[in-house]
Amino acid sequence: MTEQLPVQHDDDPSALCQQLEQRVAFILDEARRQGASACEVAVSQNTGLSVGVRRGEVETVELNRDQGFGISLYLDQRKGSASTSDTSDEAIRSAVEAALAIARNTSPDSYSGLADAGLMARDIPDLDLYHPWALDADVAIERALACEAAALAMDPRLSSDSANISSQQGCRVYGNSHGFIGSSLGTRHSASAVLIINTEDGMQRDYWYTVDRKAERLLGPEALGQKAAERALARLGAKPVKTAKVPVLFAADQAAGLLGSLIGSISGGAVYRQSTFLLDAMGTPVFPEWVTIDERPHLRQALGSAGFDGDGLATRAQSFIQQGVLQSWVLSTYSARRLKLASTANAGGVHNLHINSNAGDLPALLREMGTGLLVTELMGQGVNGVTGDYSRGAGGFWVENGVISHPVREVTIAGNLKDMFANLRCVGSDIERRGNYLTGSWLVDGMTVGGA
Repeated sequence: MTEQLPVQHDDDPSALCQQLEQRVAFILDEARRQGASACEVAVSQNTGLSVGVRRGEVETVELNRDQGFGISLYLDQRKGSASTSDTSDEAIRSAVEAALAIARNTSPDSYSGLADAGLMARDIPDLDLYHPWALDADVAIERALACEAAALAMDPRLSSDSANISSQQGCRVYGNSHGFIGSSLGTRHSASAVLIINTEDGMQRDYWYTVDRKAERLLGPEALGQKAAERALARLGAKPVKTAKVPVLFAADQAAGLLGSLIGSISGGAVYRQSTFLLDAMGTPVFPEWVTIDERPHLRQALGSAGFDGDGLATRAQSFIQQGVLQSWVLSTYSARRLKLASTANAGGVHNLHINSNAGDLPALLREMGTGLLVTELMGQGVNGVTGDYSRGAGGFWVENGVISHPVREVTIAGNLKDMFANLRCVGSDIERRGNYLTGSWLVDGMTVGGA
């Protein structure tokens, strides 16, 4: 189980992208040869190592090497798609044939097709996203076991559900028959620990994780284990709370989900389907005047950075909310055409969405809130993007006079996203950077906390 399995690191990592670019060029040529009027191809290849331990025993050691070509081609305004993980000429020809057969039997869509050739990205920036980690299985196992041991040493009542280490690296390429072929190398390293504690009131569970492009910036194994243990131990003595309308403070990692709900509600697909509660909100205040929410796709080494979107358009810094007012939808080429607008270069989503802060760290926000609920965990899928209704199970802590009083259990929080956005009092300086949404904790006034 502990046999050394080194992660593959090419001496010249750019060679992988060059090989994939060549295969993409071959697919585009083959699509043209078989009669497609246009074609686009997306491919990614990722390699990595993942290790998991539990209660001092190694549970998993996995080497992965994943690759897949997604081929979309067009017969005028009819589209067909196929995929293949086989890079041989024969497999590619077969995939193109299959996509053409689908296109011939598909109804025309006047909005489909490639983005305009003049909009293709040029001079793709180097965002410094590739930082491989020379990690082998023995070292990964040692780190995972150290993480688990540090956690369990915090209290004898703790038991381990898992401790995991992962290192991934790869290349993604997009090309189309306008002649555009763009590629990007990237790495993603992570570690996590999940702890369980049994109490008279039942079993409590909590976790912590760390993730970065660069392995040296990860939280150390011992510190990670201790942080996960502290979070689990903090759940001891959980009590229900009385139903009340109070301020709710979403810890930064939970507030990121609220930014995700915003992006879902202003995405082009939701707008042209008329399935969003913000359908008529363009140009009107959605947040308080101090709020700006913008995209920063070219941050060096950030997890959400990208030089081009899924249509081959150059990404750019832009604001979706400025001084509280909704400025723009989030648009791909297709959704922009449906709305008779221009693409915002967001095919595939946003990149490093950022909201400005107007307050201090989490302790400062607790003092600002006074009495209310600090949410450190959200459960369930009770978010209705059409109406904005929001109702979810929550875990966290009851706060009195700016000081944490006790953990809570059997609690729900409810409101409407439109009101929650409008009633955003503060965003903290404790910026969450472990993903694509860059935000501090949110203090939202006037939510209903349901309990006993």
